[in-house]
Amino acid sequence: MSTTASGDITKWAAKDGKFHRQVSSFRDFVESSPDARFPAEAGRYHLYVSYACPWAHRTLIVRKLKGLENLIGVSVVHYLLGPNGWEFASPDEVPGATLDDVNGAKYIRELYFKAEPNYSARFTVPVLWDKKQNTIVSNESSEIIRMFNTAFDELVAPEYRGITFYPDELKEKIDDINGWIYDTVNNGVYKAGFASAQSAYEENCRALFESLERIEGILSSNEFLLGTRLTEADLRLFTTILRFDPVYHGHFKCNLKQIATGYPNILRWMREVYQLPGIKETVNMEHIKKHYYMSHVQINPTQVVPLSNGPDLDSPIVKPAARPY
Repeated sequence: MSTTASGDITKWAAKDGKFHRQVSSFRDFVESSPDARFPAEAGRYHLYVSYACPWAHRTLIVRKLKGLENLIGVSVVHYLLGPNGWEFASPDEVPGATLDDVNGAKYIRELYFKAEPNYSARFTVPVLWDKKQNTIVSNESSEIIRMFNTAFDELVAPEYRGITFYPDELKEKIDDINGWIYDTVNNGVYKAGFASAQSAYEENCRALFESLERIEGILSSNEFLLGTRLTEADLRLFTTILRFDPVYHGHFKCNLKQIATGYPNILRWMREVYQLPGIKETVNMEHIKKHYYMSHVQINPTQVVPLSNGPDLDSPIVKPAARPY
């Protein structure tokens, strides 16, 4: 999720009525090699996130599942996206949020200008920050989770080494499924929700539900998207499906069906992923709901936040058939 360097941050759609997501600007990599520009080191990197943002959420999940919490610090912004963008807040002001104890910034935008004084694009989260070079390594979530997946393996505790959510034998299949799920589901909810033309909304809403039907069919015979193994494809999809009923169904008008009542296999899968050790700790539904319903005043000018958190994900218990990763 992002804010812009100039202009009205509530104007998400272009003149054609369609939402066009910005390509991330910082695309460097942390690598395991000590000779790399950004070598993997304990305590060197810091992750900036919003609990509300599905793109940032995926980085929190991989950080947790790979045992990186003692190696990579994290700061969490306020759920409310205001005129100046993502703002830091103390836990006393906003439970779950933090101050920036690395750079002392008040807003995420300050990190972008510190890294690139002439920066003119959107101020997105997540941000992976290098404390030694005082710059942004990456603001592309799909690449940050790949770094977390392998780059720090020599530094994590033994029980986390070798865990991979992007195994060699499944890379081609993961890339393929990521492609259409990103376009029609992860980004599809935004293309429907931020559309300012009826035709753009209907086109993207229908494409979204066609893909949900496709996913429902996959999960009717598979435990996870690619079989019995949890991969990054599941983690990338999970952060969108988690938000679907409490946010996207109503707020973004993605209302042909709900996950809770229309997709039993997706619901079973969502519960299973949510119940895996560590996943629940990365979910903050208060931040999620308050962000969307209170920040997007062009969609919800009253800022009234609905009561429902979506389906109960704690019950019934869904146990993996075997160790999934």
